[in-house]
Amino acid sequence: MARRTGTDTAAGAAAPGQQRGVVVIGGGMAGLLAARTLLKRGIRVTLLERSDRFGGTVDARMLGGFYLDSGAESFSTRSATVPALAAELGLGERVVTPDTSGAWVQLPGKDLRTSARPLPNSGVLGIPADPSDPAIGAMISRAGSVRAALDKVLPLGSLATRSGVSLGELVRTRMGEDVLTRLVAPVAGGVFSADPDDLDVDSVAPGLRSTMARLGSLGAAAGALRAAAPAGAAVAGLEGGIAQLRDRLVAELRTDGADLRTGEEVTGLTRSLTGWIVTMERSNLTRHLPADGAVVATEGRAAVELLAPVLPALDGERPDPVPGVALVTFIVDVPELDASPRGTGVLVARGVEGIAAKALTHSTAKWGWLRDQAGPGSHVLRLSFGRVGDDPADVGISSADDVLFRRALADASALLDVPIGVSDVLDQDVVRWAGSLPHAAVGHRERVARIRSLVAERADSLAVTGGWLAGTGLVAVIDDARARAEALADALTSRPM
Repeated sequence: MARRTGTDTAAGAAAPGQQRGVVVIGGGMAGLLAARTLLKRGIRVTLLERSDRFGGTVDARMLGGFYLDSGAESFSTRSATVPALAAELGLGERVVTPDTSGAWVQLPGKDLRTSARPLPNSGVLGIPADPSDPAIGAMISRAGSVRAALDKVLPLGSLATRSGVSLGELVRTRMGEDVLTRLVAPVAGGVFSADPDDLDVDSVAPGLRSTMARLGSLGAAAGALRAAAPAGAAVAGLEGGIAQLRDRLVAELRTDGADLRTGEEVTGLTRSLTGWIVTMERSNLTRHLPADGAVVATEGRAAVELLAPVLPALDGERPDPVPGVALVTFIVDVPELDASPRGTGVLVARGVEGIAAKALTHSTAKWGWLRDQAGPGSHVLRLSFGRVGDDPADVGISSADDVLFRRALADASALLDVPIGVSDVLDQDVVRWAGSLPHAAVGHRERVARIRSLVAERADSLAVTGGWLAGTGLVAVIDDARARAEALADALTSRPM
């Protein structure tokens, strides 16, 4: 059958006297925030999403009668970005902090019960502000404590200024192997699904090295960054779940006149005399959508594939494949868990024998609103599988549902030190997020700078955003999407119609 073609004018380029129009490609949180920012600047927006839903890794599922986040379930409070957005969307009063008991870390050891410890909450990314703190001493060996204390007197050398420094190199050089493997690595694995030696320190901990250079030690820098954050918990959530942000954004965009479309496969982006032509394919129909400006808010590899024909230099900046994560959520009837035996959850260090999960969140222990809904004896547990560098045979995103279910049940029992059987499970769900975690490898910041420069030099009517450039977490994604959209709006509105 011949392929049909056509021109879609719903958000076409502006004719004289008309409003500017922008196409946003990608309907994750970056795309939604870019669309919202452009609308508020008086620009017409058409948003094209390939899947059947918006929000990217912000989503929720009904499970056992609960509306539960199936992706992101908290956000950093080191910035007011997310609480401010929640307030704008009418959700400000639903911002809540987690239970103060905090998380634990499961370290390697012959006895899992004795090698589990409460995770100290000083510093950043597991880096202690004061290695002499007794809570830190309980996590590392005596020799490790002595080595970590050298951070206060060792010269910095070039570590604070040279490029290509990983989080692992920084911590190992300043505080030693014990702090790295027993404190920092479990946190990095839980947050970034990666080994600290693979993470660009300036990407995952912006300002840490410059603060270290100013104060003279890594511990002082970690303490200063933590002290500079708003008072309270390092993370927060929303009563009812983070996915409400997505739901409110979509509803507001539609009310304000955005053209939101799902199931749209964008196959091409080309320059025109007045802006851009977006090519889409659906149901054997090829359509061409003209626009004054374009925002590419897809994941990294898809963005480069789309942009390389018009910006050939970007082809050399193609990001490596990023890890995927499988999340297994249980609702269980186990009254023994009412005591929250491992606080709000457990981060798992590499090398823990018999455990495949990288982290467990005890959701009903972490969030009071969910605990109140569930009632005594009923608990929500969420286990995540998948790290950078995993062997294909490891339990992870490619594993079958039944394999993940059995492994998660066994891991939860071991990590919480409470037996949980199949008969205790009231409901369960498996969600896979392929390529969901931006991998901030060493050199990532330099790559981002090159990409930003290439885009700015060649096309002021084009913006590129998303977690692969902005970094991990809602704060980074929201801030970057807004900034790119504002710059695009400035460029478009400064032109004569």
